[in-house]
Amino acid sequence: MALQIKIIPVTSFLQNAALLWDDESNEAVLTDTGGEAKLLLAEVDRLQLNLKAIWLTHGHLDHISGVNDLIKLNDVPVLGPQRHDEYWIAALPEVTANYGFPISQSFKPTRWLEEGDELNVGQYTFQVLHIPGHTPGHVVFYNQENKLLIAGDVLFRETVGRTDLPGGNHADLIHNIRSKLLTLPDDTRVLPGHGAMTTIGHEKKYNAFLND
Repeated sequence: MALQIKIIPVTSFLQNAALLWDDESNEAVLTDTGGEAKLLLAEVDRLQLNLKAIWLTHGHLDHISGVNDLIKLNDVPVLGPQRHDEYWIAALPEVTANYGFPISQSFKPTRWLEEGDELNVGQYTFQVLHIPGHTPGHVVFYNQENKLLIAGDVLFRETVGRTDLPGGNHADLIHNIRSKLLTLPDDTRVLPGHGAMTTIGHEKKYNAFLND
């Protein structure tokens, strides 16, 4: 029995929504439901899982624009991001229209998250780490037992998140990655918000943004 993960890219941005579940209890969560709610829920149903929550790393449209559609179909709690991303969620109707996404209404998370919070999927506990820089309220989710980090848009394979959008700060991003993420075990698997998985050890060795 183990923690299971299925990556489901959604939207034209190919954002890595993740379905996480405990295969003993069949309890599941979805992370960063950026769109295509019916596709995500079809996978939950196919695997006969009990969806317990949505976890959000940050407030950018490709990570949250499917939330309203999803909770209309399956009313579960929405956890995260940290409160400093509230302005991104408030701007969701305008931002989705500007990017040609289906227009999504803003929402209020069931609970804002903070550094040190713990979230559970079945028997597995994830620590919440606040990693501002890509956005002010960006959080990540770390499960020590399975050496898994849901990193959102802060850390990618051999690169880091962009910081040129409102609220971004490159110095903060690099500082927080170095002080909070590169201290994790080298064999920690990293699921970024886009693209291929990597590991902390790989990024310590090959990520030029972190080695200057």
